[in-house]
Amino acid sequence: MAKSKLFTPYKLGPIELRNRFIRSAAFENMCKANKPTQQLEDYHVSVARGGVGMTTVAYCAVDLSGVSFDGQLYVHDEALPGLKKLTDAIHAEGAKASIQLGHCGNMTHYATCHCMPLSASFGINLYSPTIHRGISKEEIHKFVRQFGEAVDFARKAGFDCVEIHAGHAYLISQFIAKRTNRRHDEYGGSFENRVRFMNEVLDEVMKHAKKDMAVVVKTNMWDDCWRGVTLEEGIMVAKEIIKHKVHGIVLSGGTVSASPMTVLSGAMPLKTFAHYLPMKTMWWLKAALHLPGVGPIMTPTSPFKELYFMPQAKRFQTELKELCDKSGTTLIYVGGVQSGDNCQQIMDEGFELFQLAHVLIKDPDFVKHVEKNIHYHAGCGRSNYCVGRMYTLDMKCHECVERDGEVIPANLKREIAKLEADAKKSIEEQRAAK
Repeated sequence: MAKSKLFTPYKLGPIELRNRFIRSAAFENMCKANKPTQQLEDYHVSVARGGVGMTTVAYCAVDLSGVSFDGQLYVHDEALPGLKKLTDAIHAEGAKASIQLGHCGNMTHYATCHCMPLSASFGINLYSPTIHRGISKEEIHKFVRQFGEAVDFARKAGFDCVEIHAGHAYLISQFIAKRTNRRHDEYGGSFENRVRFMNEVLDEVMKHAKKDMAVVVKTNMWDDCWRGVTLEEGIMVAKEIIKHKVHGIVLSGGTVSASPMTVLSGAMPLKTFAHYLPMKTMWWLKAALHLPGVGPIMTPTSPFKELYFMPQAKRFQTELKELCDKSGTTLIYVGGVQSGDNCQQIMDEGFELFQLAHVLIKDPDFVKHVEKNIHYHAGCGRSNYCVGRMYTLDMKCHECVERDGEVIPANLKREIAKLEADAKKSIEEQRAAK
């Protein structure tokens, strides 16, 4: 039988992946004092051993002011030894290693980033909650330099690829969206001005990437919120990214502060979310989620669909094909991968690479299973329990939690069961409608 294209090598800029599977930059919350831990290494090694072509270490801020969780990395020399040990271990399993670089902007608070949170403009972020200030042009230039220096840092740490986070309402996308950018200088107002910061960052990143580091950019196809980036604007943003001849663009959508379930699909496990929220910094949100009707308003459900970003990604594929062909930029699919059949469909739709996370949280050996059986299904119930606990604990599937001996409260178990039943019903209804 002919070997599936899924398991053929792919050249991503200067590096070659052994297959088409990439572990996406889903936040692990497995760092301590902003440095990698053995747990972070063990998880990514397990995914590499499970067969992915490349695994992405999630969210490393280019500066301490860009950290949104205590369990996140930021670029500093003390993190280098642990990261080099991690990348060496990943390479020993035959996979490539990528690291996501970004700045969270206003998605933090003083206790975490140790300064007043920053953004494109002054305002209040109710999600954190925090008052944030607009950054000066001098600070913009500093952050641009730091993105370039972060590429050098990644190279020293042994990474093969960097992923620049330009979506999900973090700092770069806070400049792009009108809802967060009310500047009156050359970084605000017109579309050309609002993408200026991103373009300067990517110029610097590509300069430092040289000929040996692959560069991928995660961008929003659309923000799915008031005064956010529309699908039409998202295509314009992607065209700007392609001008830099980056090697890949990850096509995502939604914002963590205004439309989180667009990013994730399905329902937020509100009881789980409230249970694990830290009282010290998120007491107001913890209290609000216990009020009747508040949770569904804050995080409205988006009925789960397999490959839920495919309709939008196909439009981007059509609109950008000629530019991608000329620049050598690959469009990378992400969103709702549940099975080997889903993976094959992505190939059939013309995407050369794709990212996945939920199934690899539950089953790090997912790729090996698919290689043996293209119809393999990971059995991820999409309750989003793994997301609901990540504010204070590591991102982990509820099945893995119980297997490891941790007790999940009975009310959370009931919530998980209901949400997984709802997701299953949604998938069955969609299949029946085809």
